Amino acid sequence: MDHGGFTLPGEAGHEALTLRLAERWGADVIRDSDGTQLSPEILHAGHGIYSTICLIREDRAWAAEHSRLLQQNVLMSFPRVAEGEELVIELLEGFSTDQFVVNDWDGTEFWQVFDRTTGTEVLREQWSIGGEAAVETSADTADSADAADAADAATAPGTVRLTGAVPGHSYTVNFLAMRLWEEISMYNHVTNDWGDRPRLMAVEPRHPEVAEHLLAWLEEWCVTHPDTTVVRFTSLFYNFAWFWGSDPDLPHVYADWGSYDFTVNPIALREFNAGREVPITAEDFVNAGRYTSTHNPPSAIYLEWMAFVGAFVRDLGRRCVDVVHRHGKKAYVFYDDSWIGLEPWSPQFGEMGFDGLIKAVFSGYEARLNAGVDVPVHELRLHPYLFPVNLEGAPTFAPGGDPTADAQSYWTVLRRALLRERIDRIGLGGYLSLVEPFEDFQAYIAGVADEHRLIRSLHEAGAPEVAPVRVAVLTAWGALRSWTCSGHLHESPDLSLLHVIESLAGLPFDVRWLSLAEVATDGVPDDVDVLVNAGPAGTAWSGGPAWADPALTTAVTAFVASGGGLIGVQEPAALDRAEAPGRLHRLQLAPVLGVDQDAGDRRVLSRRRFEVHQHHPVLDGVPHALEHVAAVRGTHLVRAGVDVLAVDGAGLPVATATAFGDGRAVFLADHRHGPASARLLENALWWAAGRERSGWTSSAPEVDVAHFPTAGQVLVASSASSVVTTVLRAPSGAERTLVLAPGELLALPVT
Repeated sequence: MDHGGFTLPGEAGHEALTLRLAERWGADVIRDSDGTQLSPEILHAGHGIYSTICLIREDRAWAAEHSRLLQQNVLMSFPRVAEGEELVIELLEGFSTDQFVVNDWDGTEFWQVFDRTTGTEVLREQWSIGGEAAVETSADTADSADAADAADAATAPGTVRLTGAVPGHSYTVNFLAMRLWEEISMYNHVTNDWGDRPRLMAVEPRHPEVAEHLLAWLEEWCVTHPDTTVVRFTSLFYNFAWFWGSDPDLPHVYADWGSYDFTVNPIALREFNAGREVPITAEDFVNAGRYTSTHNPPSAIYLEWMAFVGAFVRDLGRRCVDVVHRHGKKAYVFYDDSWIGLEPWSPQFGEMGFDGLIKAVFSGYEARLNAGVDVPVHELRLHPYLFPVNLEGAPTFAPGGDPTADAQSYWTVLRRALLRERIDRIGLGGYLSLVEPFEDFQAYIAGVADEHRLIRSLHEAGAPEVAPVRVAVLTAWGALRSWTCSGHLHESPDLSLLHVIESLAGLPFDVRWLSLAEVATDGVPDDVDVLVNAGPAGTAWSGGPAWADPALTTAVTAFVASGGGLIGVQEPAALDRAEAPGRLHRLQLAPVLGVDQDAGDRRVLSRRRFEVHQHHPVLDGVPHALEHVAAVRGTHLVRAGVDVLAVDGAGLPVATATAFGDGRAVFLADHRHGPASARLLENALWWAAGRERSGWTSSAPEVDVAHFPTAGQVLVASSASSVVTTVLRAPSGAERTLVLAPGELLALPVT
């Protein structure tokens, strides 16, 4: 197990280092990265070769010659308050003019002006478009200047002039913009100081001439890269939304890893709206400045748009994969960049025929996202990337950085998930030359590669033991967005559901995702033991307006009453009064949970008194796990028979447990992932399911245990940064005391 399953980033000019680390880390594959190339010495060293391509931005010269075929999206101008009856709005004020240029030559029928004080659209006869768009970029221009220089050659940025404005009201414009600089290229320039390297542009494959050019380019590329064994698409056609700003205090106006905002352009809008009685509008994407963030419950027409985009991506994606296969190469797809429309958990994902899925991971739930997709090979790209600084700009392979500590912190978190689901390959990305001064990092990655090969070998022998509690996470998105919310955990650190699924990623439960709509229609499936609903009120995660449907509340209530379990976190099933006039509760499942939240309208009512139950199965082994949790304002009990397990500094309940009919429910005011809170969640799931804990267990929450019965092995993994002592308990009741070094992994035979 000292070789294979590892992908190494190579780098021309550093051949000796590349081949030495390939041997040390047991790499069977060498890949290129953005900004690097592989020399013949590396290509012919006997390893598999991954070549990275991003079709939409590969041929910059062609893109420059066809600049009106670049990708577009809808922007909402920053709001302006009218001082008089006439108002001029500069459309790109606040946005990066390196990235965007106003498109006022095609698709202006989709523009809209809104009075955001009243929330109403302004009549078309009250406003007019002024200014000019950027000049056409020619091939000659591309050789002598960046696309941003072409924008500078234009007249003033586009404007809209509004008449009949109401003084004191705020106004915005929804308008189409073309993107002159592809977002990942922007990021790499900023992060890796790419200097005068060309600024890449993304072409729009909805245009037939673009699609045919991409296929022809790929065909020729395959012919000219005979050493490539795997074509790694990064990813296909549409990047997640990422709006860059001009204000240094607001460098990124909007970013969302699941948003379809960058799929919007005139040709797609016209095709989608053809024959429809109710057309999709710019406002359906702008959403009053919230855009199509994954955190927002999706509208019915937006779900149709997603399906429309998905069908297009799958059709053209399949044609690309066919080209690769014709040349005897495999096709892998990278989940993160330009993945929009792929939706790996969609039932149709397999139609494209990819041979592998690669996911960049910071956390365990991202590994579970990858592992559950129906594709032959599952591969993870580990962090830290081999870049001078990380996503937040902190040093990694630069003075002041500690890449070994970073790698250990990521690996021990990620490894919990690998105990539960098989991952076939791991690897790194970036500039290999940066690791040369860091011998301790090189040694640590060698250990990581060996640990992964050990874990993988046990999975290959047979699946690990799973607890007899089947869990379903209930959100607006359902199975389509399994094991994710939007992006990485560090980007939404305050989102309780992300922490819940990160804890779940390393627990030994069978976990699935259900949509609120399907439960309202069909009820809770018979093969579910416990439902989990978590997140802030109004979001896609807790559900928002979906809970206004009494069929949904009835279905979940009946499920628990008949013996099911329910875990509600933060503001589960919450509806504000404006969304549900006449309703008794803010939490629509308050009768089940025994807990409700007062938004300020029930302050005159008395609160039920209670005692705190400090000894409860939910708190077993982690009595202090809730010490720093704060209650949502106005949390109170709504009936007798509810055990309060912990309170915050104000004396409000932060954890409760109760019976309801033949079932059980647990309420948690919040959940922050960590060893103690993950153990508490595990306890809550066992208790809510009405089951006694079974299987192999560890007394220390920092130590995870996975039993592989076919291989006759138990893996014991510590995520602690210090030495930890634990008692390992077998199902037979036999106990063994273990002392684990920081981050240590042990493989023990089952006797």
